[in-house]
Amino acid sequence: MGDELRLERVGPGEWLLPRSGGMRVPGLVFADEEMARGLEGEDAAGGWSALRQLHNMACLPGIVGHALALPDVHPGYGFPIGGVGAFDPADGVVVVGGVGFDINCGVRMLATPLGVESVSDLERLADALFARVPAGLGSTGSLRLSPTEINEVLADGAAAVVGRGLGLPEDLEFIEEGGCVPGADPQTVSDRAKQRQFRQVGTLGSGNHYLEVQRVDRIFDAAAASAYGLEERQIVVSIHTGSRALGHQIGQDYLKVMEAAGRRHGVVPAEREMACAPIASSEGRRYLAAVACGANCAFANRQVLAHLVREVLGELFELRPAAVRTVYDIGHNLVKRERHVVGAVERELLVHRKGSTRAFGPGRAEAPPAYRAVGHPTFVGGSMGTSSVVMRGTPVGMAKAFGSGIHGAGRALSRKKAAKRYWGEAVASSMREAGILLRAHSLRGVAEEAPGAYKDVDAVVDATEISGINRRVVRLRPLVVIKG
Repeated sequence: MGDELRLERVGPGEWLLPRSGGMRVPGLVFADEEMARGLEGEDAAGGWSALRQLHNMACLPGIVGHALALPDVHPGYGFPIGGVGAFDPADGVVVVGGVGFDINCGVRMLATPLGVESVSDLERLADALFARVPAGLGSTGSLRLSPTEINEVLADGAAAVVGRGLGLPEDLEFIEEGGCVPGADPQTVSDRAKQRQFRQVGTLGSGNHYLEVQRVDRIFDAAAASAYGLEERQIVVSIHTGSRALGHQIGQDYLKVMEAAGRRHGVVPAEREMACAPIASSEGRRYLAAVACGANCAFANRQVLAHLVREVLGELFELRPAAVRTVYDIGHNLVKRERHVVGAVERELLVHRKGSTRAFGPGRAEAPPAYRAVGHPTFVGGSMGTSSVVMRGTPVGMAKAFGSGIHGAGRALSRKKAAKRYWGEAVASSMREAGILLRAHSLRGVAEEAPGAYKDVDAVVDATEISGINRRVVRLRPLVVIKG
């Protein structure tokens, strides 16, 4: 394990990590040359290495095809963030680090009928959203759930809160899995996890979570943009958050369970957070049922936040709720059973996406009918001072990346290093000078999320397009940013 890992170019934007040590499959990295050499240098320096984590992922039992790293890859806990691993249900494992502690962290995008010229008072809009949307570490919302009601949310996802009048039934068609991952069993989630969530459904949280008012700045794929109902200068709202404290507690609870299970089944991974158990084992089945609960809680969380945004837009612009349309809602910390073609044979696989998103291309039945001809959208967050991008999946991505895509620019600096380099007040001031209004509960959090702490989103998107696995649809520019 002390040997340096080297990448071999195998195609435009594609780099092979050859099998070595205990690797059961090769690694495949989608990146430009500068990114690829940076990953090698990171590993050679002996620090926290995404490439080393990709190697470790490739050593796990039952992994199929390649261990994948996307262009926004950076070190995580267990799996690299921007990592994808697919496993055979018969002899593969389910891995805690392949999902992480923010289960189904994801993005919902809402499209409004407003053009940028209709939003003349950004200060008023920013203040109204900041006042209405609960955000910050440990934030709580007005929705109070009983133990029975939290179980309903875990089992039924977004539909559970739509049934309480928080959103529209038509939203569900435009949420991944219809807003409810199958197989959820609230009995697999600890009482402690549920207690932490009684008042957190409908809250944004802290860290890299955000709510942004954005304008459609440029269209790259007119057919896909038309299918998604997006036009230049249109105002949209993006909501980025996950399962909050419940998902974190599920991760903590099952890290211990899976560590013990792994030892019992003879699987001892290289990192503690890569604790795993056979998919077919009782521990593996319980963990998957608990993850589904966490995912459903996240879908419900974003559903309530979308409702709050609609309330604000209704008050300020006299918009009916139905006029603020859900474009799509999709997660990027999930593990799910999916069917993919491997070696010309279609197989059911358990696909882990850690800091990567499902990016199914044209023709997949999982996409809403309105999007099926172009593939469903994916949302690539840049930083709060730069652009974000809507992309879509491609046939190349289906064949080479299990229908996966990038979810963001990826961090260039750890939060600790960013907090030492940047001052929150200075970041907010520079954003205002750029025409972006920031409302935040924590100036340290602002420093940790400074635009300079992230990679260049355009470079990451370019590398993704060079490889062919995802395609740009539109670019978004932030106008208002709400942070915890």
